[in-house]
Amino acid sequence: MGKFLAVHTLPSPATTEQVIPVAKAAKAKSTTEAYWIGSWVQLDEKGNVTRIFCEWDAKDAGSIRKIFDEIVKTIPFPVDGIWPMTKVDAEAYR
Repeated sequence: MGKFLAVHTLPSPATTEQVIPVAKAAKAKSTTEAYWIGSWVQLDEKGNVTRIFCEWDAKDAGSIRKIFDEIVKTIPFPVDGIWPMTKVDAEAYR
């Protein structure tokens, strides 16, 4: 399994409550080939969500794409892209 970052830029700011259904869908549709780990959420000055950065463990980006293809059938949700990533821990550079 590799680490991946899925980025979602919302067309207009949304409340946290408005994006919760997508989080629930990502969790519910996670598989052994693609599993949602968690997200960082960029907020605007009013506290609304403008962009979401999602960490995934997956076999490949296509496995994550399949999950979002299912989600967007019922919840319109943008996917800017899905990229392989690695995590760099600051403690490794002490």
